[in-house]
Amino acid sequence: MEALLLLVAIPAVLIIGIIVVYNGIIGAYNAVERGWASVLTQERQKNKIIPTIEKLVEDYKLHESGVLTEVTKLRSALADLKEGQMDANCLAKAEQSTAGLMKGLQVAVEAYPELKASDVYLKLMAEISEQQAQIGAAIRIFNQNVEDFNNKIQMFPGSVVNGMFNKKQKINTFTDQEAESGFDYKPNF
Repeated sequence: MEALLLLVAIPAVLIIGIIVVYNGIIGAYNAVERGWASVLTQERQKNKIIPTIEKLVEDYKLHESGVLTEVTKLRSALADLKEGQMDANCLAKAEQSTAGLMKGLQVAVEAYPELKASDVYLKLMAEISEQQAQIGAAIRIFNQNVEDFNNKIQMFPGSVVNGMFNKKQKINTFTDQEAESGFDYKPNF
């Protein structure tokens, strides 16, 4: 009787363990998707600022200094970010376009000192700075979720369960090549 109970209990515990690991992998993958959606939401929020930037550029005729080109690049980069596709390269392109726009706006202030006194300009710069902070936070959350997911599919017993049932692939974290190039130190991984 005890042997029969043992023969039933061991497979039941094993099946429950597999289910728990499987569900953990799915939960971690869903957290990665949610994290990416947050990054996209913050980037799209930045897109709402573009009409104000365009009006400001037109009002102060800053197109001569290339700011309008940077606005166009940013709009294009934001359009390349697609729902459901976790493409860190497109995100990096959008972040580089934002950096270019910010530099252009700073040059514009030097060329048009009256811009410093503009409430629209001050509010716009504050909004862009806030959006960049929110994007940074969303990227940190996304990268943490990616790390958790990758750990679940690469570490035992998750690697076995993933190999048998889920077949999920490792997801790359977001990295910023421009920021990375500013460091002499390179980790050896």
